[in-house]
Amino acid sequence: MVQGSPRLRLVAGLFACAAMAGLLGCKQEAASTPATPLPEVQVVTVTAQTVPDEPEFIGQTESSRPVEIRSQVTGIIKERFFPEGRDVKKGTRLYQIDPVPFQAALLSAKAKVAQAEARLVQASQNLARFKPLLAEQAVSQKDVDDAVAEELAAKAALEAAKGDLVKAKFDFDNTLITAPIDGLIERTRVYEGRLVSAQTDLLTIIHQVDPMYVTVTAPESFLLKRQRDIAAKKIQHPGVYRLRGIIIFLDGTTYPHEGIFDLLDVSMRTETGSRPARVTFPNPDRMLVPGQFVTVRFKGTVKTDAILAPQRAVQQGPKGPVLYVVGADDKVEVRDVQATSWQGNQWLIEEGLHAGERVVVDGFQRIMPGVPVKPVPATGVETIPASQPTDAKREQTK
Repeated sequence: MVQGSPRLRLVAGLFACAAMAGLLGCKQEAASTPATPLPEVQVVTVTAQTVPDEPEFIGQTESSRPVEIRSQVTGIIKERFFPEGRDVKKGTRLYQIDPVPFQAALLSAKAKVAQAEARLVQASQNLARFKPLLAEQAVSQKDVDDAVAEELAAKAALEAAKGDLVKAKFDFDNTLITAPIDGLIERTRVYEGRLVSAQTDLLTIIHQVDPMYVTVTAPESFLLKRQRDIAAKKIQHPGVYRLRGIIIFLDGTTYPHEGIFDLLDVSMRTETGSRPARVTFPNPDRMLVPGQFVTVRFKGTVKTDAILAPQRAVQQGPKGPVLYVVGADDKVEVRDVQATSWQGNQWLIEEGLHAGERVVVDGFQRIMPGVPVKPVPATGVETIPASQPTDAKREQTK
């Protein structure tokens, strides 16, 4: 109770009324303030799909049949006939080794054959004369036996002479070296006047470039995962030797001809931990040359129940790729995922995401993990089919 005069009691009452009025006014203002709206985010509901499974590997081209040109005889290179680095046809003259000594050896071998033939004729005639004389006891049995031995020796000498003739003719014929196949010929390694040794000195190499081989190496980790996926029926695989290959050049263009899977090496390369494979490509226009680095995309396998997420939905977290997923209670959850490869302009999510879940594609700056949001269907999210890989996919593969 306020003590004092009536004037003081009146002033105190006025202050009390003013305080109560201010308090009531604050409560009414707080009650009239609207609640903060939930942040709106655009989401996409992911579904399980069947998509082509087309792994890519870096490969190197090589000729399907490199043939080394070596001399079969030892001699002096007398002439070279071919222009280097050009196409040559089978039978084209390449080198001429000085034929004079080989021609002389051939003539000598022919003469020895003639001598052996004459000796055989004489031995046969002697034997023919001795046989009737033996019946008349005009000659001894030893004379007949000697005649038989002489004929046999003459026949053996003739065979030896014929063998020397074959060798001499072989050497003489091989003084002219011709192309054994069609293909591109390298630069020569020897020139006129060089002494070359038989079957030792390499003269040049001819490359058969149609068809062309491309050799790729698949890492062991990829092969193990592929075996597990096939066993779990996550991948429909037609068999290794039914796969087809497509070449992508360094500038991003595609080779117009498909290749056929030709060889899977039987063992791993211990130094690289990978297994080589080979694809055969037709090369009628000589677009492929030996030693060229290309990307090979394999076609023929299909991945079932694949989960794809739009490119812009996948963010980079401290431990790798993450997705912002909106749960059933419309709260945001940060999900670590395993994004393995590109399919069109989408990521293939191997682990961390399931069909039917909603992922955020827009509005990341307005959300935090565990905070409720207002999800709305995304607009303007264009997806490129998996059969049309983007440049980003190729860059990642490289």
